[in-house]
Amino acid sequence: MKKITILSAALALTMSLTGCYDLDRYPTDKLSSATYFKTEEHAKSAIVGVYSRLQNDNVFGLQFSMDCLGGIAMGYDNASYSNIQRGTYDVTNSQVSSKWSNLYESIARANIVLQNIDRCSMSDELKAQYKAEARFLRALFYNELLNFFGGVPIYDETTDVSKDFANMKNPRSTADQVRKFILDDLAVAYNTLPQSWGSADYGRATKYAARALEGKVYLYNKQYAEAKTCFEDVIQHGGYSLYNDYAGLFLPGGDESNEMIFAVQNMGGVGTDYGMPMCFYMGTRASYGSCWNNVMVATTFADSYEWKDGRQFSWKDYFAGTELTDYETNNATKAKFFNSTFSGSKVTTFTAYRDQIKQMYADRDPRMTATLITPYSDYLGWYKNAEAPSVLVLPVASIKDGNGYIRVNGGYNCYLWRKFVPAGDMNGSMNNRADTPINFPLIRYADVLLMMAECEWALNNDAVAIDYINQVRQRPSVMMPKLTWNGVDSPVNVKTHDEVFARLRHERAVEFAGEGLSFNDMKRWGLLETLNGKSENEITGKSRYKRAVSSRDYLWPIPSTEIEKNPDLTQNPGWAADTEEK
Repeated sequence: MKKITILSAALALTMSLTGCYDLDRYPTDKLSSATYFKTEEHAKSAIVGVYSRLQNDNVFGLQFSMDCLGGIAMGYDNASYSNIQRGTYDVTNSQVSSKWSNLYESIARANIVLQNIDRCSMSDELKAQYKAEARFLRALFYNELLNFFGGVPIYDETTDVSKDFANMKNPRSTADQVRKFILDDLAVAYNTLPQSWGSADYGRATKYAARALEGKVYLYNKQYAEAKTCFEDVIQHGGYSLYNDYAGLFLPGGDESNEMIFAVQNMGGVGTDYGMPMCFYMGTRASYGSCWNNVMVATTFADSYEWKDGRQFSWKDYFAGTELTDYETNNATKAKFFNSTFSGSKVTTFTAYRDQIKQMYADRDPRMTATLITPYSDYLGWYKNAEAPSVLVLPVASIKDGNGYIRVNGGYNCYLWRKFVPAGDMNGSMNNRADTPINFPLIRYADVLLMMAECEWALNNDAVAIDYINQVRQRPSVMMPKLTWNGVDSPVNVKTHDEVFARLRHERAVEFAGEGLSFNDMKRWGLLETLNGKSENEITGKSRYKRAVSSRDYLWPIPSTEIEKNPDLTQNPGWAADTEEK
């Protein structure tokens, strides 16, 4: 897939639901859908044009930022959905309207492929394959609309944008109708797509990517038996496995392992800047291109990583027995523990607890240091076109570039992301901070295992659920202690149905941190309101802001601009006087 992505740059087809064009006219200096589709190369470049939509910020390009809405991450501007975190958004919000319009733009591209592929000169088998890919991607886009907006208008390949644009005013279908449409597309994809592709086409949708997405659709609708059947099929026949090295899973090589069921394919380097902005928004001023750390790690989430023996982390374990008292509530106590002394922009005296701090993190679940940059840990930055070994030192406010420290935009004394953030210039593959050349997973095998655990839990098969959770905990580079069911009392013994869910919730958080799954998780579990009033604090306790969450946030509002264009659209509950549920 990476090898053919560049073809999409030359594709000039008009594929938009958001612009008015007379498509009955065919300028001799431009391509159009009516004149373009003739060969398999045309079909391939057209489908790549659909895949390229995955990178759009408002499709999946900012997927990592969704953890800011699920409580795992925190941030301070639009890249972190700050107004949505704070409950200050409304029906005119630009990110909400962009999510809507860009997903429909993506659907339009898939529909154009479906409308025109039969005109290409190639075998019926290949035509069916390209159609199945377009259906998989259309299902993926509609599922995103369903998760964010509920029931939405359905436009399939019978819609001719060139003729129908001014009259595209379908009412909202119900959530069940949209879900059926998605599942019908996925059934075609499952029955048609290959199980795998050759290396030149790596990243294209497969049979079991469709099956895994089908299971996720059922799971989100609490159809646990149906979801379980899908996940069993993926586990038994898909040929996937957990990658041994958790940290390496999010680096070149691991990002193409057989743990990846479907991922956004990202590239970097001169002339091949086709990536997502993980470096830009998850990195810091010490990262390539001097980045913004708009999306940071929530301190409460960092505190949730267990000790290596499976015990729940507690600050008492490290503050007890020292002269530091009142360790849980006194911000000054934590500052004394963490803060070094600066003169100008250089450290004159490191905190006396530096080694103890480093050991405290080293003794935790290994996924912590693979995922986060923790205080006094090292990071390979990039400064003045050269590698810059750096360390995260607190406090960060007076740090300047070039002194061997990580400069944090805004002076936030927070945990930072290591996962997805490039080290140095990634051996020359970084060329632009907005295009990180690391594939971004949308569905991976660990997700299937934990979704299977959720199904078993919901079906009251607690011991079986724990077995699936343990598979993820026992990844060779992680090797967290196995959970036990009704066994001998220990930090990892689980005794009740509710405790199994708590373990499942924890495991999903630490396994998928930075991958943006927590928002949908919290919505699916009906726990979104538990974030209401949550204070997002720095490591030493300073409060930066409080969240505001209510029941209306389970569905975003239908953008007011769309309702103005199509009065038949009804609004979601809690966003207007018309609260007819879809």
